[in-house]
Order: sequence, then C-alpha cells, then structure tokens
Amino acid sequence: MAALVVGTSGRLLRKAAECPAAGRLVADRVGCWNCLQGAKRYLLTEDVLQLHKFQEKKLENEYKIYGQKDEFFRTVEKKLANNTLILKTELINLLYLCQSKNEMELVKRTIYRYHEENRNRAFGEFRFGPIFMRLCYELDLEAVALELIKDQTLNGFFGDYTSFNILMDMLFEKGHFEDALNVLLEMDRENVRFSQDTYLLAFAICYKLNDFLKAQYYFSQLQPTESIIYDNLKILLLAAFGNLKNLLQTLEKASKINTYFVRKPNFCKDVIIAVREKLELDPDFIIQFEEIVTKLKVSGQINELTLDDLLCEVPHPKGYKMQLLKETKRSQRTLQPLQSFLLSD
Repeated sequence: MAALVVGTSGRLLRKAAECPAAGRLVADRVGCWNCLQGAKRYLLTEDVLQLHKFQEKKLENEYKIYGQKDEFFRTVEKKLANNTLILKTELINLLYLCQSKNEMELVKRTIYRYHEENRNRAFGEFRFGPIFMRLCYELDLEAVALELIKDQTLNGFFGDYTSFNILMDMLFEKGHFEDALNVLLEMDRENVRFSQDTYLLAFAICYKLNDFLKAQYYFSQLQPTESIIYDNLKILLLAAFGNLKNLLQTLEKASKINTYFVRKPNFCKDVIIAVREKLELDPDFIIQFEEIVTKLKVSGQINELTLDDLLCEVPHPKGYKMQLLKETKRSQRTLQPLQSFLLSD
C-alpha cells in the first residue's frame, strides 16, 4: 500500500498519523458516506461503463448467430479439448454470447487459452478486458472478474485502465471496498496508467475505508473541476487534516467572487456545520470563519442540500447538458421540439 503514495511527503505521512481520528470525526459528522436508504452511488458515467452499448452489441451478435449458438459453443469446446488455436473473433463472439454463470466457465477457459497462445503478441487496437468486465457487471459476477484480474498468469490481458475502473466501480457499488482496494493495488503493481476516473474511484475507496492519508493524496491528483461536489470535498478534507489556515483562505476566496463571469463555489450546510465544529477549539479561527460564512450566506453560496444528496446522484454522461439544451428548444405553440416543428411547417 505504501507504493501508492509515492511522491507524498514525509510531513504529510506524519500529519496523517497524528490526526486520523479527527478525520473520522469530520466524515462521521457529515455522514457523507452513509448513503440514503435505497439510493445507489455511481462513480462512473455511462460514457465509461457503456453497458447500454454492450447490450446492443450482444443483441447484434445473437442475431448474426441465431439458431447456431449451441453449435458455436460446441466448436469452442472441441478446440479447447484438442488444443486447437482459438481465433480472436471466436473469443469476441463468446464474450457477447455468454448469458449465464455456467457459460462463463467456458469463457474463462477460452480466455486462459487465448492469452497463453498470444501472450507474446500485441492485441492491436482491440481490448478484451473492458468487454469481459461489462459482461461480469451484467451477470453480477464481480467475484469472477476479481479472480481473473488478480491472476498473474493473465498478466497483460487486462492492460488498460478501463478494465480496472469498471471492476472497481462494480465492487464499490456493492460495498466491497477492501476488494476494490486490492484491484487498485493490482493496477499499480502492473504499472497500468491511472486516469482521472481511477483517481476518483481511489479517493472514494480510501475514504470509505477511513484511510484519509490516501484519500487526500488521490483527491490532490484530480484535476480541479467547477462542481459543487469538488468544492465541498476540498474543504472537508482540509478540515479533516487540520489544515485550517488553507481552509479559511479557500472559503475567503470563494466569498470574494462578485462577477457573473466566474462561477461562485457553493457549499452544503452540513459540511459547513462539520467544519465549524472542527474550528470551535481555536477562537481566532472561529471568529474569522463566522465572518466568512455570513458573507457566503448573503451571496447565496450555502445551500440546504447535504453532501450525501450530491454523492447519490447518478452522474450524467458527457454531452448531457448540450442534449438537454437541444431538448428544451421547443415551440411555445406546439410544445414539440423546435426543429421538428419548423420542419413540419
């Protein structure tokens, strides 16, 4: 686990060791990781998961091989038994045609054989890993996905960050945080490049496991975004690690934005309450804090939402805002989409 914090200063390590309890106090006070009953937290968007596209591809393959699926499976079984070369197209078709846990056993055996035959060859542009992970997502077979991605004999088969990200998302959604952390460690061990989605998943996993040192480290690797979640997580982590001076500077800066051309950061009321309790032991800081909070309230930068409300939202795919904009362009007279209304006229 220490390998995951390469580049983190010794000062930060010491600081984390000194204040893990304080970090837990802030997190517990906000309650941001105790999701509302019945709600699900999704960290990856459909642009990454592509489960809908995967379903479409499955239907397409089923149509092409309609009535011949059993024969195709028997052909693959025969090839495995006779130690005959497995073709790339055969493995692709098998992944899209698999529909059950029993059929997954054939998929696994075929993957091992294919990788054994092609371990020293480049797979080109095609990546089997994400397809396999989406299949496991669909069939609720996260244990199978975890088994294969950790198997050293398949080293290189899952050589892309998308495969690891999908599996971590699957495990996170089901509450298997320790397993998700093991996937992250395996990803690091295999030197697979981390994407921004990886850092987001890593942050969430470590926070759920109360590992605030690594949570802060991974959060620091995320590119700053103009989002209310980012605003709140930043000050929450600053409070958890006792970086009170930086926290007040961040809030002060947010309160001084007075132009329409720059987005004003927005903060959840429960996060502000948690930060206040952290600052109450320091009279100088609490006075300055209350003054800043008053300014934020006047400018409408403190809302009634909880951080949990925000984290339990399903993230929208890329281009969602543009699509929403197109859908709202409707004729006031017919309430039809404006484009179709104009064409009909």
